[in-house]
Amino acid sequence: MRWMKLAFLLAASALALAAQAQTAAPLKVGLMLPYTGTFASLGTAIENGFRLYVAGQGGRLSGRAIEFVKVDDESDPARATDNVNKLIKRDNVDVLVGTVHSGVAMAMAKAAKESGTLLIVPNAGADAVTGAMCAPNIFRSSFSNWQPGYAMGEVMAKKGYKQVVTITWKYAAGDESVRGFKEAFERGGGKVVKELALPFPGVEFQALLTEIAAARPDAVYTFFAGGGAVKFVKDYAAAGLKDKVPLYGAGFLTDGTLEAQGAAAQGLMTTLHYGDGLDTPRDQAFRLAYAKAYKLQPDVYAVQGWDAAQMLAVGLAAVKGDLSRKAQFEAALGAARIDSPRGPFTLSKSHNPVQDIYLRQVQGGQNRVVGVASKSLADPGRGCRL
Repeated sequence: MRWMKLAFLLAASALALAAQAQTAAPLKVGLMLPYTGTFASLGTAIENGFRLYVAGQGGRLSGRAIEFVKVDDESDPARATDNVNKLIKRDNVDVLVGTVHSGVAMAMAKAAKESGTLLIVPNAGADAVTGAMCAPNIFRSSFSNWQPGYAMGEVMAKKGYKQVVTITWKYAAGDESVRGFKEAFERGGGKVVKELALPFPGVEFQALLTEIAAARPDAVYTFFAGGGAVKFVKDYAAAGLKDKVPLYGAGFLTDGTLEAQGAAAQGLMTTLHYGDGLDTPRDQAFRLAYAKAYKLQPDVYAVQGWDAAQMLAVGLAAVKGDLSRKAQFEAALGAARIDSPRGPFTLSKSHNPVQDIYLRQVQGGQNRVVGVASKSLADPGRGCRL
């Protein structure tokens, strides 16, 4: 009997040591982000934010060192499945973090759902990711495309605009941003009289700007980001439209792009879940640390990268670094209040942030927060069956 008890204790000790060794092993984080092309600067900012949070924790989360594996997704949906499978099947990553382009993110979500790999989306707002494609292992640290669009629809309806033209790239993010805007704007009594679009990542805007001038709307709502946003804002002003037809947009129009846009962006109003001048202790500390580390001022993409790492840390703390305890990881994040530089947020049932959407205005080279467009705005998560 004594030998049986000893054998049991030895076996239990071996199992405990094995579990401890597994927890102590490096956590492999697969970064699938755009490092070239239109969205390259966005991918870099997201990675910077993620790494900054990890560095602030001593380079370890719940006792596990972080090992990064990177893939350039090139913002190309046609290559997305192959790229994500490199990380899942070739590199055996524990966590996927990506991406910016909504079409690429949907391919990532499909692969994550099928493989059970944890996915944290630090930007792409594709509504389906936390809608019809939702899954227990898929989380978002950013926004849904619906959120900033819907908030701006409310703002512009309250301003009394009646007839508006929309313009965007013809892809998931643009389509969904416009739909969110249209839903709120027309509910508030306005009318979208024309919806203009061009293929991603095209930047030949002249013909569409001519259509806007001919339509003579009360205002224009737009969704562009990165290099395309820079050219659109400059072309809009050069066409003489800025002083005739007020331009409004989702915040990506002016986030990370203001220096290149110059005077053409001055006065533009946008809606987003982050902005300059929030003046909270959390945001001040974040901005100081980011500027010190990278000699740059952070933007919304850096914040979303930071919060992706923070969300991973919250879940890992709940399971003591053991990602195999998936139900406990999900429950911890579902109940968490994330103390973000943007302001605190929680996650909806479909794992999308429930957050304030700010009204910002470009003033002196900054996206200054001038009010709250929508308080604690939750994406409807249409089609989610969690």
